[in-house]
Amino acid sequence: MKLTSFEVNGKATYGVVEGEHVIDLLSLSESCSKGLPQSVQQGIESGEEFLREAAELLKIARSENASASHIYSLEEINWLPPIPFVKRNIMCVGKNYREHAIEMGSEKDIPENIMIFTKATTTVTGHEQKVPVHDKVTSELDYEGELAVVIGRQGKGITPDEAMNHVFGYTIVNDLTARDLQKKHGQFFIGKSLDSTCPIGPYIVTKDEIDTPQLLTIKTWINGEVRQSSSTDLMIFKIPDIISTLSKGMTLEPGDIIATGTPAGVGKGFNPPRFLKAGDLVEIEVEGIGILTNQLQ
Repeated sequence: MKLTSFEVNGKATYGVVEGEHVIDLLSLSESCSKGLPQSVQQGIESGEEFLREAAELLKIARSENASASHIYSLEEINWLPPIPFVKRNIMCVGKNYREHAIEMGSEKDIPENIMIFTKATTTVTGHEQKVPVHDKVTSELDYEGELAVVIGRQGKGITPDEAMNHVFGYTIVNDLTARDLQKKHGQFFIGKSLDSTCPIGPYIVTKDEIDTPQLLTIKTWINGEVRQSSSTDLMIFKIPDIISTLSKGMTLEPGDIIATGTPAGVGKGFNPPRFLKAGDLVEIEVEGIGILTNQLQ
């Protein structure tokens, strides 16, 4: 199931993407008096019951007698982040691909332990939304294509063996970063948290549709040129270990988003560096999920 949030006819709603169309689950639920949660976040918090109810509504939507008033072409909608209002910072893993760690410094930069930082909630924006280059505060805005994990079940002290039971699904994140601010301030938060520098989407793919999240191709294009091309099996720290480490002293909550790191090929890794500028088109594809597209302005 590909869950997303969107606007249509001036109203915010959510639904399921199938092919070139999206089924408005919320309005369909209201017309059927089903009482579906009012947002994707609330749905994730409801657990398996939400997915069962959504599946029943999809059967209705696909039936020959279903009203087309709840189905829209993707061209009719304005994409929102799958979870438009995340409850807390996006959690991110730094230098989780060996070659990326090296391009950012040397082999000495390959971490022995998981490196975690966060991006503010105000960074979140959606698929096909314009992203500011923030040229008044940075001249080194960089891209980072990443697979992201969406937590579905609350947990603390989660073991690696239990970790995948706490996953709701997967999405794509572009961890846009102001490299000069990152260096200037000696930590990641400011350089990682400029407004709208965390595009997420286009949707969350539920975990039942991704059999091997640790074996997915990941690619990033800038203006049609491939800059990043790798596989999630090259992560230094795998998804179960990331979840387990984060949960050791902190309770993970439904709807938490964890970006798992970016492979080699970021702008800073080139000589000379190739940072983003106004007009650049960034496309990030993760196998089995889709393509996240944003243009800089």
